[in-house]
Amino acid sequence: MKKFLLVIICLMMLSSGIFAAPVSIDFWHAMTGKNGEMLNALTEQFNKSQSAYVVNPVYKGSYSDTMNAGIAAFRAGQAPAIIQVYEVGTATMMSAKGAIKPVYKLMAENKVKFDPKAYIPTITSYYSTTKGEMLSMPFNSSTSVMYYNKDAFRKAGLDPDKPPATWPEFFDAAKKLKASGMEGGFTTNWISWIQLENFSAWHNLPFGTKSNGFDGLDTELVFNNPTVIKHFQTMYDLSKDKVFIYGGRTNKANPLFTSGQVGMHFESIGGYGNMKANCKFDFGVARLPYYPDVKGAPQNSIIGGASLWVFDRKDKNELKAVAEFFAFLSKPESQAFWHQNTGYLPITKAAYELTKSQGYYKDNPGLEVAINQLLNKPPTANTMGIRFGNFNIIREIEDQTWEDILAGNISVKAGLDKMVSEGNKTLREFERINK
Repeated sequence: MKKFLLVIICLMMLSSGIFAAPVSIDFWHAMTGKNGEMLNALTEQFNKSQSAYVVNPVYKGSYSDTMNAGIAAFRAGQAPAIIQVYEVGTATMMSAKGAIKPVYKLMAENKVKFDPKAYIPTITSYYSTTKGEMLSMPFNSSTSVMYYNKDAFRKAGLDPDKPPATWPEFFDAAKKLKASGMEGGFTTNWISWIQLENFSAWHNLPFGTKSNGFDGLDTELVFNNPTVIKHFQTMYDLSKDKVFIYGGRTNKANPLFTSGQVGMHFESIGGYGNMKANCKFDFGVARLPYYPDVKGAPQNSIIGGASLWVFDRKDKNELKAVAEFFAFLSKPESQAFWHQNTGYLPITKAAYELTKSQGYYKDNPGLEVAINQLLNKPPTANTMGIRFGNFNIIREIEDQTWEDILAGNISVKAGLDKMVSEGNKTLREFERINK
């Protein structure tokens, strides 16, 4: 009789969830190296903080690979609960009606504490509706900055504590670095994101119409203006003498800087951890240069990186697990850990203040440079961010055309005009499909 009662009690406890296995959800991402290690560590912290849920981080390749894998998995009815999507995929994800559970609805339906005002507006506006409704959870948010080799500056007779603030000063310093014996003066990652998108925002120039796509699908690219043409012409001219060295698409130029071949480099602040791990020299972080003859410059830079999107699903327990995980990621301690160990920006004001109170910026001033640059001035219609459909395809057009310019196959002006015209064809196709 006692054994029978014990079995009954166990069955009742099992049905009530006391002995139930934790709810398990998959989190597909594109983080590698140091950043991948920190993502795994952060996820493990959440898993150990409670026993009801388990988040399984799964690396799926590059940003593009991860996004494509997620779309294919959704069509096959096998989508993960969470997918990391880079910022250029925002408009595409927004158009996936019926596939996505907006974050603001997720948190409200699961009654999980969520205050949109706790997040840094310049970051969250990128992933929110015009009403301020957050569609995806900001995660590894970044902005572009300038890294420079202080040891190389000293050798070239440049002041290591005064990095160039304007583009004329920058190009002069690059020539001196080359003349000092370096293989080149500077390089850059992410031609589109840094030298077109952030360059335009930093000078308060429109990259596209309709507030860079925020105000409608009938937007058009318009970045082929005289300032951008002058800038690209200068980079092309300097490439002939290897003052500028092209390192490849995405972040392929990093080794040129970390190996000491060039003295200055444009990269995401999210690469700060990589720089600390690989640079065998004293380096600094500075704001993006600006052209002083452009009225109002500098304005504010825009973010890059990625956010976390939720694939809607019938299992309410899985959605509850996502909501709790997002609440954990938003905690000041979680964001400070992520920010300090990767270089990515903290997404909440509290995490920024916590890091500041811990004195972290005294030893790592570069991270605060990025935050101050992002918040340099209140954003305008030109500087809230970029929201274009099929923007990953547009960036490929820009990359290929830039490489054609460097190869001498097309002039700078004709190349920028081509980027705009071909990009606008892509926008019209996206508009046609999503009307």
